[in-house]
Amino acid sequence: MRAEVLECRFAEIGARVKVLRGLRSGTLINVWQDRRGEYFELAVARGNVSLNVVEADADERCLLLLVRENGEKSRFLCGFDERHWFVAAIPESARGVAGVASAKDALQPDEVREAVARMRPRDRFQRRNVAYVRQGEWFFLPQWDFVVDERDVLRDEPLTRGRGKDHILELAVRHGGETVFVNDANPGGITVDDWLRLPERKRWGRGWREMVRNPDVWAKGSVRHPDHNTIVLHCWHRVLMNTEHQARAMRNVAFLD
Repeated sequence: MRAEVLECRFAEIGARVKVLRGLRSGTLINVWQDRRGEYFELAVARGNVSLNVVEADADERCLLLLVRENGEKSRFLCGFDERHWFVAAIPESARGVAGVASAKDALQPDEVREAVARMRPRDRFQRRNVAYVRQGEWFFLPQWDFVVDERDVLRDEPLTRGRGKDHILELAVRHGGETVFVNDANPGGITVDDWLRLPERKRWGRGWREMVRNPDVWAKGSVRHPDHNTIVLHCWHRVLMNTEHQARAMRNVAFLD
């Protein structure tokens, strides 16, 4: 698909796109900002890379982008959520992703899809419905019978996927997970053993903070984020991240929040 055609397809959802060719290999997708506001940038290698918009949904302000490179296919949901444009990689394991609705469905974790099937909300992709509440890439499932020990409750707890801005949970409970040390150079964290192996000069003064990777998390009260409207959870909710981290194509996404 030529750059001019891509521009027209992105314009259908009210977005701008710039296509740059010249990478040594692969495709890199960004959301940048200039004087006119935010826009998508698709940087691709010269040669055997093709970009196609499978479907553009003007009402939802979303489109499904298909990238073919060296026999591999990657799909990305590009759209607008509350205040900003976003791009999310679709897991390659998801079957039957042929449009915007099926891409959104593929981004919901199993527990969310099960709740949707059980509760049958009127709009299964709405940010707040009877099955869940969503803020950005995080889903919150109500757990009315969840009982906590007040000694385990954390306040103003950061929630992060390893990059981007933190979501702040007013009240949180964490069970399990692995203790890691995180800084700007290691957004996904390194284990305690690996941190202790570092020279002392690298362990201190580098902006490290101790966090827990992949715990089970429950939240209650307000959830704040600078790019999203604050939500309020009136009971304890199970916290689940969408499935984009399962996608091999995540390596192509440089900006998501």
